[in-house]
Amino acid sequence: MAKLEILYFAWLRERIDAPRERVETTAVTVADLVAELVTRSDRHAAAFADPTSVRVALDQVLSGFDAPLAGVAEVAFFPPMTGG
Repeated sequence: MAKLEILYFAWLRERIDAPRERVETTAVTVADLVAELVTRSDRHAAAFADPTSVRVALDQVLSGFDAPLAGVAEVAFFPPMTGG
């Protein structure tokens, strides 16, 4: 079981009502982690209701939902960024 620091930014932070949390997980990929997180509370389920509107970084490197979590310490979730 791995221990991960999960960071939430922007509207994800607002929906979950927390900037971060520490979780123990057996998830192998980011998608597996999200599947676990949505079972934690209705707030988590609402935040991840549309995964296409969420981006993820593993140890501060932009990644995909199929990325493995092996060796990862920090997972950050945030909305897509726009320029301008």
